[in-house]
Amino acid sequence: MLIGEYRHNLDPKKRLAIPSKFRKELGDGAVLTKGLDGCLFIFPLKNWAPFAEMIGGLSIGKQDTRSFARLFLSGAVEVEFDSLGRILIPDNLKEFASLNKEVVVSGLFNRLEIWDEERWNGYKNNLEKNSDKIAEKLGELGLI
Repeated sequence: MLIGEYRHNLDPKKRLAIPSKFRKELGDGAVLTKGLDGCLFIFPLKNWAPFAEMIGGLSIGKQDTRSFARLFLSGAVEVEFDSLGRILIPDNLKEFASLNKEVVVSGLFNRLEIWDEERWNGYKNNLEKNSDKIAEKLGELGLI
């Protein structure tokens, strides 16, 4: 299970060390793609396949579903870990997530998210301020 939050630096060659705890879950490789809310997603290969199949199976007759598929699938890349447990972040994904030197790698059960640290701190502060409202909405839906 991928859980926890870790702070790391993106080196000048755009390499990011993935915490060893997460590397064990990711195995030999993973898929890196654009995420939501301005972050990147990393999926273990075993979790990427069903996710990609679900997205690939969406109707191409609707603009929203075509756009959603393009967001996740067109920029996705398979990544491998070097001997130090680092992955290379391609320029297009680094720019998409506005990654600077300090980043946060966050585990969310079946995927990781990579955030620029400043953006993450702002997002997280807002989330924590509104957690009661979010819980209430989820309760209305019968999810908690």
